[in-house]
Amino acid sequence: MGESWWDFIAGELRQARARAGLSQEDLARRINYSASHVSGVETGQRPPKADYLTAMDQALETGGLFLRMLRRASLTDGAPAWMRAWVDDERAASMLRWYEPAYVPGILQTEAYARMTLAESLMSAEEVDQRVTSRLGRQTIITREHPCRLVAVIDVMVLRRPLAGHAALMGQQLAHLVKMAVLPHVQILVVPEEAGLYPSLQGGFILASLTDGSVAAYLDNQIRAQMMHQVEDIAALEACWEAVRGEALSRRQSLDLIKEAASSWI
Repeated sequence: MGESWWDFIAGELRQARARAGLSQEDLARRINYSASHVSGVETGQRPPKADYLTAMDQALETGGLFLRMLRRASLTDGAPAWMRAWVDDERAASMLRWYEPAYVPGILQTEAYARMTLAESLMSAEEVDQRVTSRLGRQTIITREHPCRLVAVIDVMVLRRPLAGHAALMGQQLAHLVKMAVLPHVQILVVPEEAGLYPSLQGGFILASLTDGSVAAYLDNQIRAQMMHQVEDIAALEACWEAVRGEALSRRQSLDLIKEAASSWI
């Protein structure tokens, strides 16, 4: 479908105003915005922001409908276009197996850490905001009522790599890892320094087990990610997963190491 979530929200806003029997000027006065602002949102020339949609929900007594639409849009349209198919797979997954040699996995990042990973990119401030919102929104799959299982394997250097000039933020991030690691459906395993050079150090990947029994894969790189569903590719990545997990410490040993690293950043 060619229509984006933002187009859909704009259309719903127009229809809601019309159903209420309000002109753009009438609505503008009711929500304390200019008529040109209302027009810009309804024509798609101005992106709908949370404060605007909150005012709309209150004025039209929608029960928070438009703000919920914005949050849903942030899960998909906040992500780059090439990533949206993966976001759907991720949301439908019953389990994620995530290996990351360089960063804290996105699903376990704090907002501050997520922003630091994007700080030196060529994206505009608005694009960074969208990416961060999308990344944090995707984390709901492990906090929802029926959460997705997560097994994350990280290299020990992820715990030791500094955020230049922001040691406190790194401490907060690792404290968050400790909090997440004790959830019954989350395992965070660490490959120790003693493993030396081991398979898969060249790049992270994610395997999503879907409810129909199939597996989808996601590989990141410098330009964009690559999604895979082919049986041969999945088999190769599952072999990589078994190899790298075999190098990791146990769940309890890993948690102890994360706690030790967290205390070193305080």
